[in-house]
Amino acid sequence: MTTNSNPPASATQKPAPDPQAQAAATVALGWLHTAKFLTTAPQLHFLPALDVPEIAFVGRSNAGKSTCINTLTQQKQLAFASKKPGRTQHINLFSLGKQGVTDAVFADLPGYGYAAVPKQDKIRWQQVMANYLVTRENLKAIVLMCDPRHGLTELDEILLDIVRPRVEEGLKFLVVLTKADKLTRTEQTKALSIMKLQAGGGEVRLFSATKRQGIDDVATLLWQWAHPADGAA
Repeated sequence: MTTNSNPPASATQKPAPDPQAQAAATVALGWLHTAKFLTTAPQLHFLPALDVPEIAFVGRSNAGKSTCINTLTQQKQLAFASKKPGRTQHINLFSLGKQGVTDAVFADLPGYGYAAVPKQDKIRWQQVMANYLVTRENLKAIVLMCDPRHGLTELDEILLDIVRPRVEEGLKFLVVLTKADKLTRTEQTKALSIMKLQAGGGEVRLFSATKRQGIDDVATLLWQWAHPADGAA
């Protein structure tokens, strides 16, 4: 009697990709690639009043925010990463939409928490960001960048407290755990579990520009949030 020494196919093969998910990601990434610079504002009153969905990107300096935006939009220098973290102190808006029709806007908010920035500048920008997150009428979603090796900082916690009332009213919220390639598989699983508890009902995704991890998931989620009439949750 002979025995088959080969393991079952299910033990050696990865699950087949979901064609529907792949198609959704292709659409989302094509849309993200249309991103282009719209305007920059040193204060809230310089921001244009818009009636399209706005998605804000926030996070501590060095959390990988610019890299994430550039990776998602497949553009190397759309979001500016200052050589002196924390010194970029403007709100930068980017428009998205095909055929030249803007259907959503990304807001890149200044990185916060960098030690070299004067205290008065930190306080001023904390106030500007808080006012933006509370009062911006067309804000539909917030994406918080977090380096999972360090977890949520005190300033991240403050931001969560600020936006919690709006999240409870329906504002979408996503924590992107950047630089996931710096963690082992076990550490990634642990970081994801911890952050899901801390995110207060928000979405959490692991992300690595280097390893191309999480890009499709995040892209699809952002597209759905910007196009709720097209079947987003």
